[in-house]
Amino acid sequence: MIEPDTIRLLRECDAGVSMGVESIDEVLPYVQNTELKDALSQCKDKHEELKAKLQNLLGRYHDDGKEPTLIAKGMSWMKTKVKLTFDTSDATIAELMTDGCNMGVKTLNQYLNQYKAADEQSKDIAKKLIKLEEDLEKDMQKFL
Repeated sequence: MIEPDTIRLLRECDAGVSMGVESIDEVLPYVQNTELKDALSQCKDKHEELKAKLQNLLGRYHDDGKEPTLIAKGMSWMKTKVKLTFDTSDATIAELMTDGCNMGVKTLNQYLNQYKAADEQSKDIAKKLIKLEEDLEKDMQKFL
């Protein structure tokens, strides 16, 4: 029998991956530094690879996954647009991405703790996504 926690954790990871890709897509047009652009593009690629794995697993459970909530998407979009209206510097972009990564790590750890009965494969994906977010946050530090 499939544990409901497995599907719930996979859904939350799916929403998190989507949020990460959308956030990167929002800021990429403003990036001036080549190294920063490369770091964001590579992270986006890794998110998309993980998204494909998530979709495959969710498909096995006949589940479509989960999109980020409209509130989360709207708040992120508004914060990004407001900040970039006043300052399109790479430091502002790095700050926005750092804040997003920190929020993602916190949220994903909460879901890992909440869905303890999820299978190990689902937990591993959540941990990989957390690691991606932590790595991107570290990559952003030199641009702050």
